[in-house]
Amino acid sequence: MAIDRKNVEDIVRAVGGKENIEVATHCVTRLRFSLYDESKVDSAALDRNDLVKGQFSSQGQFQIVIGPGTVDKVYDEMIQLTGGARSSKDEVKSAAARKQNPLQRAIKTLADIFIPILPAIVTAGLLLGINNLLTGSGIFFSQSLVDVYPQWKDIAAIINTIASTAFTFLPALIGWAAVTRFGGSPLLGIVLGLILVHPDLLSAYSYANASTEGTVPTWNLFGWHLERIGYQGQVLPVLVSAYILASIEKFLDKRVHDSIKLLVVAPVTLLITGFLAFTIIGPVTFGIANAITSGLIYIFDHFAILGGLIYGGFYSLLVITGMHHTFLAVDVQLIGSEGGTFLWPMLALSNIAQGAAALAMMFVIREQKTKGLAVTSSVSAFLGVTEPAIFGVNIRYRYPFIFGMIGSAMAGVLLTVNQVRATSIGVGGVPGFLSIFPNQWGVFFIGMAIVLIVPFVATVLYGRAVVQRAAKSPSEATDLTDAKPASKSGELNSSSSVQGSQEQEPVNILELASPLSGTAVPLEQVPDPAFAEKQMGEGIAIEPAEGKVYAPFDATVAHVIKSKHALILEHASGVQVLIHVGINTVSLKGSGFTTRANIGDKVKAGELLLEFDMEAIRAAGYPLITPIIIPAGQDMVERIEEKTGPATAKQTSILTVHLKG
Repeated sequence: MAIDRKNVEDIVRAVGGKENIEVATHCVTRLRFSLYDESKVDSAALDRNDLVKGQFSSQGQFQIVIGPGTVDKVYDEMIQLTGGARSSKDEVKSAAARKQNPLQRAIKTLADIFIPILPAIVTAGLLLGINNLLTGSGIFFSQSLVDVYPQWKDIAAIINTIASTAFTFLPALIGWAAVTRFGGSPLLGIVLGLILVHPDLLSAYSYANASTEGTVPTWNLFGWHLERIGYQGQVLPVLVSAYILASIEKFLDKRVHDSIKLLVVAPVTLLITGFLAFTIIGPVTFGIANAITSGLIYIFDHFAILGGLIYGGFYSLLVITGMHHTFLAVDVQLIGSEGGTFLWPMLALSNIAQGAAALAMMFVIREQKTKGLAVTSSVSAFLGVTEPAIFGVNIRYRYPFIFGMIGSAMAGVLLTVNQVRATSIGVGGVPGFLSIFPNQWGVFFIGMAIVLIVPFVATVLYGRAVVQRAAKSPSEATDLTDAKPASKSGELNSSSSVQGSQEQEPVNILELASPLSGTAVPLEQVPDPAFAEKQMGEGIAIEPAEGKVYAPFDATVAHVIKSKHALILEHASGVQVLIHVGINTVSLKGSGFTTRANIGDKVKAGELLLEFDMEAIRAAGYPLITPIIIPAGQDMVERIEEKTGPATAKQTSILTVHLKG
């Protein structure tokens, strides 16, 4: 399609002119800018622009949703207008990161390090929970299960060995993730972590007793007596050491000739970093980490009510800002040094509180699609993933989010006053009790009852009161009970387009078989505003169960994105469909993706189009949820129907596209 040059000029003008654009790039759906001053953006002008389907700012990038098949043409026209150089996504990402303040950069760095290792830590937490069931006294009998049935003792011992491995060698996991994040060799990061927990060293868990008894082993370095201790369960020593290691490796890699790199770079890097870790970095950061831990313990011991109110009540706000990732490191440090964390139990109950508030909205709102979202997102929150509930329902209506925070604050006070602790990081929802010390389950279950009842009842009562109060004002009632993401002119809306169609026999219907196996969910559950608010068009999303994408009908491959994470198919009727694997997976630059079809190929329904490595994408910290979009602005499309639930690739129908006669 031809692009109206004036509309592109208006976009440039609306973002503050070419002088306000530092760098710009695009992905399959949107323009991505790093702007010098985002306050100069004229949002109203962008809303009036026919090319623009949505706009938002995220992690220092200003993004304008254009839509597949058009965004690349708009970008080309914009580059010609501004005379700017084409930029890569990494360049925009780097430029955006420079605009973040030090705290934001630190939070993002910690998130980049801990999110990839989170599956290992959560798995260890769940298995330790099973061990707690077997070895905890007073759960099933007055004695533990393994004391009553001794034949289970060795089973419990094996489970404990498997479960505790991730925490025993935690520095190796952190070393791998941190060195990777800082641009070094992941293998050297693993070796660094293992060096810090070598069996020849005194375990950090035994340090306190050995120090009291005066039996701490030492090294004698020309008269300098250095304590020979390991850093089990510690976070700061390996983080700082990983940064030093990556810096030294990159420095040497640029200066050592290729012929001797293998003999010089890695050995010298590990030797220098190892000496620094044991002589300076380790002792200093060990002391800092212990001081931070002692400070937190002091606050929660002496001001338990205040600590519970603040952390329990405001944890959901941390999720919105992304700051909750920071406390992963704190939880890990507390578990490693104290044997348990008092922060994580409040996290688990905060998730349940937001789930209860979202579930309550099912009894308040009238619009059927949002009712379904309230149910599915609440289940997700009860299982530890709150983003769909928070962003899809609670923030949208505001008062459910607030009541969730109130219930969480009340439960937080209960937990801190009774000093409830978790032995590990597990699933932050209803199954979270498995990570709590068994003798504290009673208090934790009372807290769970609070976060289930208070947000649910308060949301239902307040929501219904608002509806009754607004009965005399239809517009207010609509806003509070039937809110939908704002649609642009010409965008399809499947929930309203069905009206009046019951008696009409559609001339043409295009059925889309699911291109992936998994679970079909509403677009509102996608953690990306461009998709969740349907800025690009109607559709559905799949939580994939396997890494394969198949053709949903006989089609022509209209476009394959260079980074391989998305493609556009065109039906013989002219209808185009976008399949976008994961969220922000463009940043992987094709890593983990293998295309089986090229632009212009004719493919049959059920033909394999794309394969992707689910574990690699998860390890990189990106959601796997896959939107399947019927891009807006296709004149032949009359309305679209979605079918959520279990989906089998090539078999289950997930979308019905009704075409105009």
